[in-house]
Amino acid sequence: MKEIVLQGQGQTMRAAVLEDGELVEVHEEEGMLSRLVGNIYRGRVVNILPGMQAAFVDIGLEKNAFLYVGDAVPFQYDEDEKLPTSTELRVEQVLKPRQELLVQIAKEPVGSKGARITTNLTIPGRYAVLMPHTEYVGVSRKITDEQERSRLREIARAACPPGKGIVVRTLAKGIDAQELVDDLEELVTLWDQVEKKVPHVSIPGLVHQDVNLVARVIRDWIDREVEIITVNQPEVAEGMRQALRELGHPAANHVSLIFQEDIFSRYGIDDKIRHALLSRVWLKSGGYLVIQQTEALSVIDVNTGKYIGEKSLQDTIMHINQEAAAEIARQIRLRNLGGIIIIDFIDMTTEEAKEQLMNVLEKAVAQDKVKCQIMGLTQLGLVEMTRKKVGQTLEVRYGQACPHCEGTGRIEKG
Repeated sequence: MKEIVLQGQGQTMRAAVLEDGELVEVHEEEGMLSRLVGNIYRGRVVNILPGMQAAFVDIGLEKNAFLYVGDAVPFQYDEDEKLPTSTELRVEQVLKPRQELLVQIAKEPVGSKGARITTNLTIPGRYAVLMPHTEYVGVSRKITDEQERSRLREIARAACPPGKGIVVRTLAKGIDAQELVDDLEELVTLWDQVEKKVPHVSIPGLVHQDVNLVARVIRDWIDREVEIITVNQPEVAEGMRQALRELGHPAANHVSLIFQEDIFSRYGIDDKIRHALLSRVWLKSGGYLVIQQTEALSVIDVNTGKYIGEKSLQDTIMHINQEAAAEIARQIRLRNLGGIIIIDFIDMTTEEAKEQLMNVLEKAVAQDKVKCQIMGLTQLGLVEMTRKKVGQTLEVRYGQACPHCEGTGRIEKG
């Protein structure tokens, strides 16, 4: 069972996603400008960095934004795969100092790093994403049925305006053609409004702000698996019911209102967040994970812990590894880990066992709406995977380095 909990307190809105009672995602928004990803700005190139093949761009934030040369030229696609940018292009050929640009934030600023931006703009809707500067029609790779992919592609192709591109989202699977067409028309109308606004915005300046957290919940999270939506504010509950009725979603009849300021405590969500900030995660069997985040990558180690098994060593290892794979997928979503992720499962001796474990992990990460890619096993038996970086990690949002040990977790003896 999938459930969404929304809690509003003052200027803060928090949202949590639970699957079978387990917390898998948590998001928070404070005021109007807490989320930057998806916002579109007019900016000006401040300086070019040939050694990094990138540029710094002033978009009006505290720190200048970072633009890679690959994000400064139109993306190229082959079927549903984005092709790598040509290595022959150099940033000096593409960008000039004081050049004016229309850009979109792709990654939030973190620590001393400014936001990462792109000139390849996207306008997301519920069923599709409009790409105003790219001629391309694609379908989410998570829709695997070839007949359904072809159907959706043909609908999108017929509805896509000349010179623009569309990617059909996973939520579009099985919907009527008219629903997809209506969504696309709304996106085109929204982009027309953005274009008209551009000349009237000073440089640097905000041109378009992505929707708030409640609207993103409706747009991105509420799929056919959502059975219960619990809200603590009457106006939010009624707004969600109305929006879901317009979408014809059955969840409109399952929006519950609880007049309690802190419903996160009622569901034990804050306790679950605190546990997710710990490096050690216990499994139900008695095994455990150790999760460490570094600046370059995240490392996850699997241990048998208290579990001794019942039949044989190989059965014990397989049981722990499969249980760990499911929990690792949940922890990655909950902690919002991104970039390179290395997993050290307990060593397995047979190729059959390794393949079986990879299938379990693939199936577990398939539930994640953020793009994940499992690269396979290295020669050392480590699993390599990547997950797209989206927003801040749970650790950054809810924690800070200890002032006494400066984040090392250790203090001097004596």
